[in-house]
Amino acid sequence: MTQIPVQVSFRNMDQPMGVEDRVRDNVTALERFFPRITGCKVIVERRHHRHHTGDLFHIRIDLILPGAELVVRREPAEHHAHEDLAVALHDAFDEIKRQLQDYVRKVGGAVKAHEAPPHGRIVRLFPYEGYGFIESSDGKEVYFQKESLTEGNFDALAVGDEVRYFAHPGEGEKGEQASSVTPIGKHHLPPA
Repeated sequence: MTQIPVQVSFRNMDQPMGVEDRVRDNVTALERFFPRITGCKVIVERRHHRHHTGDLFHIRIDLILPGAELVVRREPAEHHAHEDLAVALHDAFDEIKRQLQDYVRKVGGAVKAHEAPPHGRIVRLFPYEGYGFIESSDGKEVYFQKESLTEGNFDALAVGDEVRYFAHPGEGEKGEQASSVTPIGKHHLPPA
């Protein structure tokens, strides 16, 4: 059984029986390979119901590591085999395993000093639309979506709340986008 926090979300579908257990088993296998994983978020989404063939499944895995985050997005348009949820999950976890192996080779397996993820403060929220903006400690704005929140409730967020986040430059339509956002309170940011 995995010891790390694992969040599994299902969109546009009911939770299929046994899928969450399969996800947790895959995360446990990753954790055996690299025990310093600090969190994992998996989103399973059914897309584009087609009348002549089955549904396609989009899988997103965010694997949080000390000082890094690995992300896999398996888009159904790229993989028509993803009409089968089991195949889509298998492919996504194979890819995250390859990324994790590359990460371990890159850092040489050595324990490095833990680098805290960037932090900032929420400067604008659009609750009805489900997104907002974070101002980083260096003054840049980072876009985030409701689904990026790793803890807490999006509706409970307020302008001024401090958060930690992982961002990917140029990822979203609105510029740099945070893929994981964790509220840490309303403390003041340290001076620049």
